[in-house]
Amino acid sequence: MRALFLLALVCAAQAGGKKDDAKKDDAGGDAKGGSCPGGTCDITKLGASGDGKTDSTKALQEAWASACGGSGKNTILIPKGDYLTGPLNYTGPCKGDVTIQVDGNLLASTDLSLYKGNWIEILRVENLVITGKGTLDGQGPSVWSKNSCAKKYDCKILPNSLVLDFITKGEVSGITLLNSKFFHMNVFQCKDVVIKDVTVTAPGDSPNTDGIHMGDSSGISIVNTVIGVGDDCISIGPGSTKINITGVTCGPGHSISIGSLGRYKDEKDVTDVSVKDCTLKKSTNGLRIKAYEDAASVLTASKIHYENVKMEDVANPIIIDMKYCPNKICTSSGASKVTVKDVSFKNITGTSSTPEAVSLLCSDKIPCSGVTMDSVNVEYSGKNNKTMTVCKNAKVTATASLKELECA
Repeated sequence: MRALFLLALVCAAQAGGKKDDAKKDDAGGDAKGGSCPGGTCDITKLGASGDGKTDSTKALQEAWASACGGSGKNTILIPKGDYLTGPLNYTGPCKGDVTIQVDGNLLASTDLSLYKGNWIEILRVENLVITGKGTLDGQGPSVWSKNSCAKKYDCKILPNSLVLDFITKGEVSGITLLNSKFFHMNVFQCKDVVIKDVTVTAPGDSPNTDGIHMGDSSGISIVNTVIGVGDDCISIGPGSTKINITGVTCGPGHSISIGSLGRYKDEKDVTDVSVKDCTLKKSTNGLRIKAYEDAASVLTASKIHYENVKMEDVANPIIIDMKYCPNKICTSSGASKVTVKDVSFKNITGTSSTPEAVSLLCSDKIPCSGVTMDSVNVEYSGKNNKTMTVCKNAKVTATASLKELECA
């Protein structure tokens, strides 16, 4: 489609002259017939139907070709309505800046045979904006039963809803991501991307429906976002640096996690992570760092700071798990290659649904170091037990609420 579009531009230039073509480019329209007048590509003008039944994939791809191919600022407008679509591949680089204005709802096709990979994948674009009050509905309930990843590593991965690859200076704001087939959002090799005022929603028992996952990215901020899913609310994968998470509400979900780390070869370090002013509600873990004991990579997680986090009946509110082995389908013992150091917790308060409010389960091969706790006050909310701290292979300096811990 992109090649055909560029060919059309060349032909139009020969027929209509460079001056007229330049005017069309400045306005954001394409030379084929001005499908983006004034720089706005309305998908309904390209044949999309908002009835929730008609396949609008072609119109959405044509809108991208026009917007990405036009200079200046261009907008893809998704008006109010329900638009059924198969996989969308939005590839740059673009001539100008593109905004995707989501006022309506996009519905992902439930026909898995259509997908070679993800649902909406945007690659190699600078200054990308995705905004609006609409919804990206993955329609996951119809296919979750086909997810076998809890049983085997080599499972067939279902489509992620929104994938950002190699995006520089991007923003995702206002939208709702609903019921993804797999991850709701995956951020890979991106730089300086802000995700704010976003809502991510799926049932607490939906499989692998992570809210926002990132890896090999830097300068990622997640701000004022509400996430309730069936897996990690936020997962910070290998190669992530300069990560800012502020004002996030998580629950249901597994946790705000760093990791898992060490599963694959050649993973890169995680460093400079800040989690502040967040609330976790009835999640199965709280603030978590997880790594495989039989790690395939040598890497370090360091310079990690948690501050002003409230727990509301959260299981395992603070947990460093260096023996992570989900569903018992990995080797639970081995020569650890992951280092965790310089991790600080400040003003962590609230209630725990498990007696273990703090669990530091570090490796005897590479103990955790530089862990500090200041004003950590999380109490077990149940009866017939007391609040406990479990600590193995780490030295923790704690003040204000916890005495200094010497771990075996």
